[in-house]
Amino acid sequence: MTYTITQESPASADGRLLIGELDAELEPLYARESRHGYSVDKLLAEGVAFFILRADGEPAACGGIKLFGTEFGELKRMYVRDAYRGRGFSKLMLEHLAQYARDHGIPLLRLETGIHQAAAIRLYESNGFVRIPPFAGYHDDPVSLCYERPS
Repeated sequence: MTYTITQESPASADGRLLIGELDAELEPLYARESRHGYSVDKLLAEGVAFFILRADGEPAACGGIKLFGTEFGELKRMYVRDAYRGRGFSKLMLEHLAQYARDHGIPLLRLETGIHQAAAIRLYESNGFVRIPPFAGYHDDPVSLCYERPS
């Protein structure tokens, strides 16, 4: 299986498909006030660099990064479709986003995820992320976890 990662608009058909699937997965797990994922419109308005990973030409995963000046980059909308899980695509996307941050002189990555995202938590913790208090507008929430690591 061959893969590519390209920067694309989240408003593309594939971007909307992936973000829609992610939202559908998260909706039954978290109350609205505990879901912090950006909509397509907000991704565009906030200038989030958005990437799609394609496996053999098919959209398999996505992820974005919002840069906060030169202080840190926040990972946004990380998602791998069910049919493509277990193939290492989440780690490939994570490293692609980290490289994007490094290429832009950003020394630190941060993210927020939910307690029911066991695979995501394992991914982040096994790749050097450590728990931190809420940042950048997040607040204490029993179903929310925040992490950071050097980019």
